[in-house]
Amino acid sequence: MSNYYEDREAAPEGDRERDLFNRLPQALEQARARAPAIEQQLQGIHLQALRSRSDLQAIPVVRKSELLKAQTEARHAASPETPVVSRVFGGFSAIGWGAVARVFASPGPIYEPESKRPDYWGFARALHAAGFRPGHLVHNCFSYHFTPAGSMMETAAHALGCSVFPGGVGQTEQQVQAMADLRPDGYTGTPSFLKIILEKADEMGVSLPSVKRALFSGEAFPPSLCRWFAERGVQGYQAYGSADLGMMAFETEARDGLVINEDIILEIVRPGTSLAVPDGEVGEVVVTTLNPDYPLVRFGTGDLSAILPGVSPCGRSNRRIKGWMGRADQTTKVRGMFVHPGQVAGLLKRHPELIKVRLEVQGRIGADLMVLKVETAQASPDLQARVADSAREVTKLRADVVCVEPGSLPNDGKLIDDQRNYD
Repeated sequence: MSNYYEDREAAPEGDRERDLFNRLPQALEQARARAPAIEQQLQGIHLQALRSRSDLQAIPVVRKSELLKAQTEARHAASPETPVVSRVFGGFSAIGWGAVARVFASPGPIYEPESKRPDYWGFARALHAAGFRPGHLVHNCFSYHFTPAGSMMETAAHALGCSVFPGGVGQTEQQVQAMADLRPDGYTGTPSFLKIILEKADEMGVSLPSVKRALFSGEAFPPSLCRWFAERGVQGYQAYGSADLGMMAFETEARDGLVINEDIILEIVRPGTSLAVPDGEVGEVVVTTLNPDYPLVRFGTGDLSAILPGVSPCGRSNRRIKGWMGRADQTTKVRGMFVHPGQVAGLLKRHPELIKVRLEVQGRIGADLMVLKVETAQASPDLQARVADSAREVTKLRADVVCVEPGSLPNDGKLIDDQRNYD
C-alpha cells in the first residue's frame, strides 16, 4: 500500500503548480457565476490571465471580519425571496438548501455550508498520514454541535474507509469506558482532551492499549506533549484547518513543518495587505480553495505562518508551512485612535527605500509613545522626516522614526508590537 493517501502527494512540484493554475480560471468562473460575493471580489479580473501566484495579487484579500459583515448585513436586508446563498452565506456559497447537507455556526455567528461531497473538508489525507487505514475504528472527540469539527473528522474517516464512534466532548469516564469496550484504533480531537482521558483511565485502573494513533487539531501540539503521548504508545500528529476552508496543512512522519493540502493555493501575505511576502518571512495565511461549493478566493485566515524551504523528508512534494504562529490582527488603540496593520504596511508603498517596518507602542496606557522602526540601506535625516510625516498623515498620530540595518527586525509577522505596561 502506498505511503500516501493519493500518489499525487509525491508529484513533481512544477506539475502540481501547473495543474492548480490550469484549473483555477474555470473554478473561478464557476464561482463568479454562482456566488454573488465572489463575483464582486473578482470584478475587473481577467481570469484567464491568472497563471501564477504573483498574478493572484491583483485580487483583493477577503478576511473573516468581512465575511461576518457580509453575512450579518445580508440577513438584516433580506426579504422572503432572497436566495439562501445570499441571505445565509452573504453571497460566498455556491449552494443552498438541498445541496447543503449540513450548516454550521462558528462564533460571530458565521454560517458555513457542508455539501454531500465525500471528504468535503479534506481531512482524509491527514488521517492517512497519521496512520489511520481502512477498517479502523476512530474515536472522534471533536464537538458535533454548532461547529463543524466533529463532521470534519467523521466525513474524512468515512472517505478513508474507517468506522467512527462519535464521542464528542466531555463525559470523561464514559469516554474511557467506550474506549475499553470498543477498542478503537485511534483518536481524533484536541490533544488536551486525550491527555485527560488517558489520565482518567490511569485513575480508574483501565488499560487502553488499542489507542495507538491520534490526529489532533484545534490546539497547539508542542514537542513536549508529543513525547508524552509517545511514551504512552500513542503516535500523535497535527492538522491545521478552519471552519471556512477545511484542512489546510498536515503533519507527516517527517515531523518537519506541515505539508499543504492538495486543491488549495496557500499564500503568505504581509498582514493588512494583499501582497505576498518572500518565502521564509512570517505573514498572514491566505488561501484560495478550489472547492466548487464554497469557493473562497484569497481568504485571509488571520493566522500567522511562514513557508519552509525545500521538500519534506517524507517525500510529499507540496510546499510546507511552519505551523500556526499566532494571529495577524494586531490592531491597537493609541491615544484613543485605532492603528491598523494595513496603515503601517502602507508606508512601504509610500517609501520604496524601506525594506521592512515595525511600529512599537511603548509607555503606559494614557502616556503612549509610538516608535516606528524602519529597515533601510538609505538611512538619512531627510528619510526619517518624510516617513514621520507619512506616519502622521496615515495614523493621525505622531511617531518617532528610527532607521535600523536591513535584516535586524524580528521575523515574526508583526507590524505592530504593543509593548505597553498594563499593570
